[in-house]
Formats: sequence, C-alpha cells, structure tokens
Amino acid sequence: MEEEFNFDFNEEEAQQNVDRYEEMVRNQDQYFFDAMAFENIIDYYIEKSDPIRALQVVDYALNQHPFAAVFLIKQAQLLFITNQLDGAFAALDKAEMLEASEPEIYVLRGNMYNGLDRYQEALENFHKALSLAEVTDEILLQIAFVYQNMLDYENAIKYIKQSLEQNMENKDGLYELAFCYDILDKQEESIQFYTEYIDSDPYSYAAWYNLANAYHKLELFEKAIDAYDYAILIKDNFASAYYNKGNALVQLDRYAEAIEVYKQTFEYEPPNADTYCAIGECYEKLELMDTARSYYKKSVKMDPSLADGWFGIGVTLNFEERYFESLHFYNKAIELDDENADFWFATADAYYKLGKIELSVQAYEKVLEYNPLDVEAWLDFSTVLYEQGRLLDASETISEAIKSNPDSAELYYRMVAYLFALGQHKEALIYLETALSTDPDKHHILFEYLPQLQDNAAIIQVISKYIK
Repeated sequence: MEEEFNFDFNEEEAQQNVDRYEEMVRNQDQYFFDAMAFENIIDYYIEKSDPIRALQVVDYALNQHPFAAVFLIKQAQLLFITNQLDGAFAALDKAEMLEASEPEIYVLRGNMYNGLDRYQEALENFHKALSLAEVTDEILLQIAFVYQNMLDYENAIKYIKQSLEQNMENKDGLYELAFCYDILDKQEESIQFYTEYIDSDPYSYAAWYNLANAYHKLELFEKAIDAYDYAILIKDNFASAYYNKGNALVQLDRYAEAIEVYKQTFEYEPPNADTYCAIGECYEKLELMDTARSYYKKSVKMDPSLADGWFGIGVTLNFEERYFESLHFYNKAIELDDENADFWFATADAYYKLGKIELSVQAYEKVLEYNPLDVEAWLDFSTVLYEQGRLLDASETISEAIKSNPDSAELYYRMVAYLFALGQHKEALIYLETALSTDPDKHHILFEYLPQLQDNAAIIQVISKYIK
C-alpha cells in the first residue's frame, strides 16, 4: 500500500509525518513521502540525538529518491558523527556525481579532512565550497579553523576578518579573533580592530567584551572596566562580563566593589566554585577572614579539585597564626597542584613559624625549583639558612639566586651582608658596586639587614660615590 504526503514545512505537519513514518515502520508497510517530508523526518531524529534512526530514514529516502543528493549529504553527515568515515566519504563522492555544484558537499568533506588533520585537503574543499556558495561567512570561518589547527594564526585572523565583513553579527567569529590575537600576544592590534568594529556596530556586546579583555591583558584595568560596563549595558545578563569586571576591580585593589560584581553573576548563572573562590580572596584581602573562609569552603565543597580553594582556607588560618592547621590545607592544595610555587612558599613559611626548619628548607627548595624568579623566596630562604648559622649556604643560595635574577639589586645587597658576615670584605665591596650600579636608591636595605654596617668606613666610601 502506498500513500503520498506532500506538505509545506511546519512543526505540526512535521510531527504528523514522523508519526506516519513510525506507523509505516511498525506496520512493515511502504508509504511514499516527498523529499521535503523525508528531510524533516531525518532532522527530527537528528535533533533527538538519534543518528541510528536518522540513518534508517535516509535509507528509505534513498530508495524512493535515488537521485536526490541531499539524502547522500545527510547520510554522509550521520556516518561522520557515528565515526563511519569510509562510508561518509563514499556518500559524498556519490552526491558530487549527482550535484557537483552543491557547496554543502565540499563543506562537509572539508570538515572531515580537518578532523583527520589532513589540512591541505580540507582547505581545497572549503575553497571549492567558497566558489559555489552564495553566503560564505561560515565557510570563511571554517577555513580560519583549519589555519588555527595548523597553528597559522595570522592566516586564521585574515579569514575571520573576511567572515566578519560579511556577517558582523557572528559572535563566534569575534571570540575566535580574540583567541588568535591572544595567542599571538597582539593586544594592541586586537584593541584597534574591536574599536573600529564598535564604530560600525556600537551595540555589539561581544565586541565590547573582547575589547575589555584586550585592555585587561595590557593591564589597562580602568579602560577594561569601562568596556565591560558597556557589554553589560547592552546584555545585562552577561555573566562572564560581570566576572571579568570583578577580576579587573581586584587588580585595582577595589575588593568590596569586586565582591558585589562577582555576586551579580549569581543572578544570571548558578554559582560556581571559581566565583566563590574569587569572592573568598576578596574578603581575605579585606582581612575579613571568617567570611573569606566561608566562601573558600563553599568553593571546595562545590569542586573538591579546586586547589586555590583549599589554599585560601590555609591562608586565612595562617593569618590567624593557626600555622599547624594551615598546613593541612596547604598540603591539600599541593596534592592537587604539586608544582605551584606559591603553595610551597606558604608551606615553607608555616613550617618556619612552627620551628620545623628542615621541613621549611625542603619546601623552599621546591619553591625555587618551580619558580627561580621569585626574589622574595630566595631572600627568605637564605634568611632561614643564615639564622641557623649556615652562612656559607646562605651566600651560595644568593649566588644561585643572582644567576636567575641578574637585575635584582636586593640580591646583590643581601650578598654584601653575607660576605661581610663571612669576613670576605673585598668580595663584598665588589658586590656592593654592582648593587649600587643596579639600583642605588635601595642601598638602605643593606643597613636594615645588618645595621652595624652603617659604621663601616669602606662601605660608606663606596656608597658615597653613587649617592650624593
């Protein structure tokens, strides 16, 4: 028995056709559907994330419409997403024989080659599609994605810009452009582009947001905040803009304002661990440790793998001189991120305050293994050694520090102090010359560390050459 159902698409009629199709399958019967009806039935199952059923419909459609390239393209899409690549390529080859001018064939084949890291073949297919399609902004964006995968961000930028020239509303393009500029560390170019873009489309919240992020990366936090405000003005439920504005306020030490902005994100998206942690850090900076700790606890309850949350709890306890308790939370953070120099630095300090010097020394060694550019850590570590009477170890530690930080005047001044303590006066004066030529204004830190050196005639004589 055959029945024919011709219809113009609407949701109700599409559902009727799906019902008819399912009735046909149940009855093991054979109804006739026109091509549009089959397309709608296939799309229905794709939207239901049922590619197997959709492929069955394609088989029926190809039996009834064997020369309709559209069903071969649908078949290729479905075989691709079910990882049947050979079948997908074969279906596209058949479609191309039937309708070689259909750009969708080359777009899909390009995506498949891109997924297989066969970038040159991907580009050939996308360019073929480009020559056939009337609307090309999405194809240009696909070409940009191939170049991104090839790590050729300059070409990616070129094609994203071409895509945006055709469709200024494409938010994906704006975000991908920001990503490419970020990778290339070309924030100034990014700012120039988004500023010009906003001149053409001042109501693009995505452009304002990306402009703000570029300002943020250049540490122009006031300008970043203004741009985030424009993004929020245009799209008042833009949670990411609130969150990043909060981060910018933190950079300006405006912690109370940042807390309010972070909390505004909760109006537009469910609270998350990162935001709770950020709020906790603001309360910590305001020295409201109980409140800070409550937010850090919320963050780790929501995401126990968030190392910064556990660390934050430790910091609040350390502030209250609860050093033994703080170590438990520092260790939790280190278990999750054992190469984080800040975590080891706090641990080293806590062990030192508890009088566990050897454990403190071991922790300092970890700090400097993971961040040899932390001048403060080198100075603190050498102080611990110096206080233990390990003068030679202290001086050798500063010598290592200088290798990693040759422009740090603080390290040279500290070396002067240790060499004088070791009785190596001639070497000390050589280091003093270097310290003074690096930064003469910091010479006072030498006397803060060893006040008795203020009465040393040789030192005063060298300093007077640099300080009038």
